[in-house]
Amino acid sequence: MRRLAIIGGTGVYDALMLENAEVFSVTTRYGSALLKKGTYKEAEVYFLARHGAEHSIPPHKVNYRANIAALVKLDVTRIIATAAVGSLNAELPPGTMVLLEQFLDFTRSRESTFFTGGEAGVVHTDFTEPYCPGLNRALLSAAEKEGLTLKSGAVYVCTEGPRFETPAEIKMYKQLGADVVGMTNVPEVVLAREAGLCYSTVAMCTNFAAGISPEILTHEEVLEVMEENTGKINRLLAAVIDVVGTDNKCRCRELGGKILL
Repeated sequence: MRRLAIIGGTGVYDALMLENAEVFSVTTRYGSALLKKGTYKEAEVYFLARHGAEHSIPPHKVNYRANIAALVKLDVTRIIATAAVGSLNAELPPGTMVLLEQFLDFTRSRESTFFTGGEAGVVHTDFTEPYCPGLNRALLSAAEKEGLTLKSGAVYVCTEGPRFETPAEIKMYKQLGADVVGMTNVPEVVLAREAGLCYSTVAMCTNFAAGISPEILTHEEVLEVMEENTGKINRLLAAVIDVVGTDNKCRCRELGGKILL
């Protein structure tokens, strides 16, 4: 049976109408993770709400290592994540879905690696292609079949949060080549690669970033746009089940190392 994990970001607290769904916890050396498991189109699907079911966990407090380690423990090999992002690119207005291709890391205080020396070892992981090209192709194929617009090639800048960025910071990120800004994709993408998992992120642009938007930014605005567009994300996730795993042309597994569980 095909196996897939979905990590839902802001506004995505459930995904797909899973059959025989059950909620359970997985304990790892990094802490525990709460997941929902069920089946969809004869695929085994695990769903994990990154911020908790009630959006109670801020971005800098998410236990990213426990989440990824739990999925490894469940023998998951493919993860599709969702993320709400601010846009720095006029060609990516609010309501646009986009696949991430590269990232810039401006986080500061997070546990960002499984390889901390000692028993965990020291491993220097390649990040030439941070996001799985095979999964990205599957998502683009699914979007085309569903008649959904899904852009690709975005550069994501990850900030520490939970505050929004200043206009000066956004100006700097834009000069560095960023297209979208968020607070959660790092270290999630890093840990997935370290563990040898195929990982892709579907980002939903909810607003233009500070200094670009004429309005003051609010979390309520983000939630409103996500609520308006969650249907598109769910259609994409449902459609990708049919094609995920048919294109295995990636090196994610061989680039990852063995992590401690």
